[in-house]
Amino acid sequence: MRRRGGRTADDARPGLLVVHPGAELYGADRVLLESATALADRYRVTVAVPGPGPLVRELQSRGLRVVRCPMPVLRNSALRPRGAVQLLGQAVVGFPPALGLLRRHADAGVYVNTLTLPSWTLLARLAGRRSICHVHEAEQSAPRLLRRGMALCPALSDRVIANSRFTLEVLTEVAPRLRRRSVVVPNPVRGPEGVVPGRELLTGPLRLLYVGRLSPRKGPQVAVAALRELTDRGVDAQLTLVGSVFPGYEWFEAELRAAVADAGLEQRVRFLGFHAEVWPHFADADVVLVPSTGDESFGNTAVEALLAARPLVVSAHSGLEEAAAGYASAQAVDPARPADWADAVERVARDWHRFRGAAVADAARARRLHAVERFSAELVEAVASTGTGSGVQSIRVADARTAERMAADGTAA
Repeated sequence: MRRRGGRTADDARPGLLVVHPGAELYGADRVLLESATALADRYRVTVAVPGPGPLVRELQSRGLRVVRCPMPVLRNSALRPRGAVQLLGQAVVGFPPALGLLRRHADAGVYVNTLTLPSWTLLARLAGRRSICHVHEAEQSAPRLLRRGMALCPALSDRVIANSRFTLEVLTEVAPRLRRRSVVVPNPVRGPEGVVPGRELLTGPLRLLYVGRLSPRKGPQVAVAALRELTDRGVDAQLTLVGSVFPGYEWFEAELRAAVADAGLEQRVRFLGFHAEVWPHFADADVVLVPSTGDESFGNTAVEALLAARPLVVSAHSGLEEAAAGYASAQAVDPARPADWADAVERVARDWHRFRGAAVADAARARRLHAVERFSAELVEAVASTGTGSGVQSIRVADARTAERMAADGTAA
């Protein structure tokens, strides 16, 4: 008897431990939610997270078991002596409970949903369990030493899954041997229940939207600078920021609010904080800005904008450019040039009828390319083929299917 989340009454499936470094509901967290749900159709899934958060409730609502376990997370701070000592201390504290979880819940292996958790793949080897590393990070500009350290998790894994071609290229620049056991499975992105086209006429202020973390590398400061450029040109526009800071980055939000005040934009910028339900904000927007200044492995928010049938402006680099490629309603510009962002927004406003219609067509294409069902089938195939003796062939088949699918949808392979 099947239950939501893939559980069965007899619970006879092999156990798979799924590990994730957080419990919020941003892009990578939502992908983890879909990944765990898909894997639960074949495995008895247990999800390990370091603490409480909204992701826990979503996982449990789908019938998935969730446990809390302390775990060391590899970050930039690990390059400094104090950070390295803290990382080692976290590893020591987390070692016994992690090993216990592996022995109890990972007879089919451990699925590590990031390359920032290398201790899990190392422990999997010690426990005699196979491991899969799903890579969502692609910081090409990070120090090479850090990139080599972050390649440790996939290097110790039996299978590597990358969320984009850009992610795989960045990873294999420092660890080329990983390519032969890697596969690209593009992220799933759920869209709104129904597509609501943009408003027919742009009466009143032009509505700009930013959705994501308030952090320097995500670029909300670029969105504010673009708004200032627009208003300096006499364009009536406003900006809504949906998102919050990561703990410890409160200083950045204070700086961002100060920049808004200094520019005299207090009446044109709204800080709404984090919202788990983003579709009403997309529906209210005219143009969505995704202005990341740092590398992005994939453009979840960009795809959400496309699914919501909204014209999109993204940074012209990394996985963002890959995610937006081939869509008529999307433009890619240099994040270091606010004037270019203002130009792109003005192009949308001047040719609103064409961009509005193209966005509706793009929404249908994005639904096909990023359907949860397609992601689930490819993910389960990649995980299930690990250690079967035909792994390399299975990877090549899955990657060929991904390339074929992208080509069929009009995306360059």
